[in-house]
Amino acid sequence: MLETLIPVAAPVVFSPTAVRRRSFRRIGALVMVETGAGPMPAYTETLPRVAASVHSARRLVRLALDVWGLEDVQDDAELVVSELLTNAVLHARRNSVRVTAIRLGEGRVRVAVVDLSRDRPTACSAADDQESGRGLDIVATLSGGRWGVQPLPWGKCVWAELGQPDE
Repeated sequence: MLETLIPVAAPVVFSPTAVRRRSFRRIGALVMVETGAGPMPAYTETLPRVAASVHSARRLVRLALDVWGLEDVQDDAELVVSELLTNAVLHARRNSVRVTAIRLGEGRVRVAVVDLSRDRPTACSAADDQESGRGLDIVATLSGGRWGVQPLPWGKCVWAELGQPDE
């Protein structure tokens, strides 16, 4: 998928709660992404590569899915982006990552995390008593196997698709 970010007229999105409180806090940017099947709306944000960014990534995905009316995949998408971002925090290099939620169709979304490491993530076998090591298995299960890694000249994009494929 060719991902070219095309800014739209209103690049800054505010949470409904922030608007009510008049404390306008930036939550990503709304852009159009060229997917090969035409431009699709996407929410994207660059975040620091720290564990606290997982909350911001989940919030971005939740906002996007609320706007698009895709609440039926919201919990799964939040968990997937949590796992992808946690992998980037633990294993990537540099100080930032980019999180994106792309609407692919009527009931489908792609969540992606771009980091500046070329190392591909690998699934590992976790023992029952281990607290980590199941992230990619969770991603594979929730996405129905529709996930992957797109190498980039400066790093990689790890993505997963959720929802029903268009017919």
